Amino acid sequence: MSDLSPLFEPYTFRSGVQVRNRLALAPMTTISADPDDNVSAAELEYIARRSTGVGLAITAVAYVTPGGKGFPGQIGAEHDGRLDSLRALASRIRAQGARAVLQIFHAGHNAPPELVGGDVTSASAVPSPQPGRGEVPVRALSGDEIREIIADFGHATRRAVEAGFDGVEIHGANGYLIQQFVSGHSNRREDEWGGPIERRLAFPLAVIAEVRRAAAQAGTPFLIGYRFSPEEPHEQGLTMHDTFALLDALRAQELDYVHVSLQDYAGTPRRGGHPERSRLTQIAERLGDTPLIGVGNIWTAQDAAHALDLGATFVALGRALLLEPEWVQKVQAGRTDLRGTFSPDDREALTLPEPMWGMLTGFMLKDRLQAAPHPEPVTG
Repeated sequence: MSDLSPLFEPYTFRSGVQVRNRLALAPMTTISADPDDNVSAAELEYIARRSTGVGLAITAVAYVTPGGKGFPGQIGAEHDGRLDSLRALASRIRAQGARAVLQIFHAGHNAPPELVGGDVTSASAVPSPQPGRGEVPVRALSGDEIREIIADFGHATRRAVEAGFDGVEIHGANGYLIQQFVSGHSNRREDEWGGPIERRLAFPLAVIAEVRRAAAQAGTPFLIGYRFSPEEPHEQGLTMHDTFALLDALRAQELDYVHVSLQDYAGTPRRGGHPERSRLTQIAERLGDTPLIGVGNIWTAQDAAHALDLGATFVALGRALLLEPEWVQKVQAGRTDLRGTFSPDDREALTLPEPMWGMLTGFMLKDRLQAAPHPEPVTG
């Protein structure tokens, strides 16, 4: 049996933020915000319970501008009227002893038209590859609009600071706008924001710079993390070679951490890189001394320990914490009675918001939950 003690070692990030262990609550879509896109009471109960053992609690993703909303029931961080909502969220997480991280994004061409006034935008006028979305018209952002969105990421970061969060995670994964700029499939621009991979990285690097500028106002240690997906399956999509270029750029930024989005933490690459070595290991090696959060199909303590062995600095728990909210406490106590199944009567016992429960039970196997198509339970 693997030594589990590394999972419970404290850590101090570059920014000075300290955490009690190497376990994180993965950013999971709840689709459970109030009708006005403020954080609901059910969401607060859900995340508070799952923050009691982890070192980091990363929230469901918040949109930074109205045109970037990605799905119904999503929380907003797009104007100062959200501050009370965000304060409540940060406060409930921190009261459990975890560090509170607000994940922020723009959905790009994955935004449902009905949620963005029919104006779906992206790096280029390339439709979303998601099933059923190929006929949705998409408009390429202008240069001025790109700069406005970059500023919106900064404004959302400033709100996170004012609301009492310990950090923000820039959501550059799962096919949303930032990834759309990085990908040669969705970015066909010929200006300063497109072309070879070096220019396609201009947008995420500009977002990082603006977030860092806004975070400097905190006056106290404040985390900046970045989440990414390493590969895309479609033509001209991201390969590991593209991702290595992204990782080199992220390493130079000296972020507090980088968070890789994987369906299977131990999986190997499809295109590029070493085909027989895990993506997690290759990513960790490329990042050098930049901390890495690994996620994907981690259910047991042995899975989590193995992810650290493969190169992760932290392990994010997604579906495991949905099924077993006290996963961390039980593992630390040496208990093995982790819940592996649930029934339709377990929603209240698991403190899951009703809309989220409906989404999850639609993708349930006999003894496990499947990863769902967007909005994914573990994408934020």
